[in-house]
Amino acid sequence: MNQFTSWEAASKANKWQGRNITRWRNEEYDRTYTAADTELDPVKRAALFIKMNDLVIQHVVVIPVLWRFNVSASATRLKGMDLTGWDSTVWRLPYWYKQA
Repeated sequence: MNQFTSWEAASKANKWQGRNITRWRNEEYDRTYTAADTELDPVKRAALFIKMNDLVIQHVVVIPVLWRFNVSASATRLKGMDLTGWDSTVWRLPYWYKQA
C-alpha cells in the first residue's frame, strides 16, 4: 500500500522512480499508512489497510476492472474441478478425479 503514499510520488527530483506513479497525495492516507506501519494488533492493522483501500477507491485513484475472457468445460464425471474467475482452470489440478 506504500505505492500511494505522498513520499513515493514520482517526480523529477527522484528521476520519476517513485512507486506512486499516479502522484496522488492525501494526508489522511499518509497518516493511516504510518499508523498501520507501526500497529502490532493484526485486527487493528487490517482495519487500517481496509481504510487505506477505501480511500484509494473513493478518490478514484484506481478503478478496479476485471475482465476474464475464458470459456471452460469438463466431463460430467470429472470431480474436484472447481472453476474460479480469479485463477486458471487448472489451479486445482492435483484434486481432480473421475467419478465411477
